[in-house]
Amino acid sequence: MSLLEVSHLRKTFNENFVAVDDLSFQVEAGEIFGLVGPNGAGKTTTMTMLAGLLKPDSGSIALDGQPYDPTQHEQRAKFGIVPQNLAIYPDLTAEENLRFFGGIYGLRGAQLTGRVTSTLAITGLTDRAHDLVRTFSGGMKRRLNFGVALLHQPKLVILDEPTVGVDPQSRSHLLEAAQQLSREGVSILYASHYMEEIETICHRVAIVDHGRLLECGTLPELLSSVQPEMQLHITQSSSALVEQLKHNFAVDQPDVDEIVVTLQLERRTENASTATSLDDQLRTVMSIIQQHGARLISIESEEHNLERLFLKLTGNRLRD
Repeated sequence: MSLLEVSHLRKTFNENFVAVDDLSFQVEAGEIFGLVGPNGAGKTTTMTMLAGLLKPDSGSIALDGQPYDPTQHEQRAKFGIVPQNLAIYPDLTAEENLRFFGGIYGLRGAQLTGRVTSTLAITGLTDRAHDLVRTFSGGMKRRLNFGVALLHQPKLVILDEPTVGVDPQSRSHLLEAAQQLSREGVSILYASHYMEEIETICHRVAIVDHGRLLECGTLPELLSSVQPEMQLHITQSSSALVEQLKHNFAVDQPDVDEIVVTLQLERRTENASTATSLDDQLRTVMSIIQQHGARLISIESEEHNLERLFLKLTGNRLRD
């Protein structure tokens, strides 16, 4: 049984805008589950519904095998929410912020003190516990914002772009903290535009666009459909050169003086059962170049990654 089960979730804001459209996925206990998509893909709307701040038009959410009711305190307490926008008070110290939010969660006395102390340690803010938050760097504020969501020891932490605008040290600290929580059995729902973060820490990834799920799986599963590529930039010598190359390869013409030929690590033709190796493709291209008196300008290689997969699925850049 999954810790979180989202089934056929739908949310519309008007008749022309469907933010989340029949979205389904599951998050297992101790799993870091990545949610990837461009701005406007429906990620934040989905997480806002999980937080109980928006009611879905249809579909269901189950937590620990039970229908999720955000009006029930015991169920809400299983979530920890780290929003995109900072939700901390700049004119309180780090410790005062944590004590305030801990009190909202129902923590009191020695239990509250213990949770505040451990959260300051997790976020690397013990030495700055008594400093006003307005004196903190952007990365330190993000770490405190993260810490607030951990005070009540939730089963599932929702992280919505937690490392936007932070320094490398704070980003590394936040990622390590998320991985440590996962090792302790806490589930993480991690939405980010930073593909290197998703590739580094997530066990499974869901790619969404226009509120719909496009692909979901482990990184190897997702990337198995994306072949590494090599691009050859060639001088344009004649239309005959272009036609011959197009007969064998994918060809683009970024300007009148240049041709870009894309080669795949292994390419299968429609009528062939075996793949054409990269070496064979290179020999063919070089032979055609020599026949037409063209010149090789440069070679670029691209490994298969999440951004290339997203481009393949949608044609959009991840930050569009």
